Amino acid sequence: MNDYARLRKLIGSDAAGPAVRGWARDLMTAVLDGRAEVGAVRHPLGFLCFPAWRDGGLGVCVHVWTDGLRSHPTTSAMHAHSWDLLSVVLYGEVGNEILEVESSADRATHRIFEINSGADGDVVRATECLVRYRTRSSEHFRAGEVYTLPHGVFHLSDVRGEAATVVLGEVRRGRPDRSLGTFATVDHWVHRTGCSPIETRRAAQTVLDHLQEPTLPEQLEDRCEQAT
Repeated sequence: MNDYARLRKLIGSDAAGPAVRGWARDLMTAVLDGRAEVGAVRHPLGFLCFPAWRDGGLGVCVHVWTDGLRSHPTTSAMHAHSWDLLSVVLYGEVGNEILEVESSADRATHRIFEINSGADGDVVRATECLVRYRTRSSEHFRAGEVYTLPHGVFHLSDVRGEAATVVLGEVRRGRPDRSLGTFATVDHWVHRTGCSPIETRRAAQTVLDHLQEPTLPEQLEDRCEQAT
């Protein structure tokens, strides 16, 4: 059973949080001792990505938000995936603002850009579509919680402080990633920068350190009850 199928099964179980945390601990331990040749990559949206497993249109990644290793998007942080997302929060808190985007020739605030990703980076191209947006809803998820996001939904991730997630993706063929940019933004190329081996190991150790802490609410409650 591949990692995607295994994690889909784990996420559907009653013990999704602890089970996925165990998988993530095994992966990061393997990165540290050299058994897993998985290098962290700086994602344009400001997190580190460990591409754990990919095959065809399916993929498994670990996303890590940590101080000192963040980057900034060249368009904006408002984006829509070309793939369906299923994610489990390992630690920290992850927020999503779901956006409603509508065409607006006279009151537009942004332009839609299409992003076509390859092995070396992203080609970002402007479209003719001018839009405005508003926040439709906000949602926040803590350690052990599962959330989904269908392809094509514009959103803005809100992650403050240290956090990490396990992300399963299923690509929808023929649909590019999209982002909102300014009218002045031009077509450009974004190179994905890989972390050095030292940075990769440091990030893996950061994840392991957090996973050794009792971050799940029920674990914290048990610890408090034992103390009293």
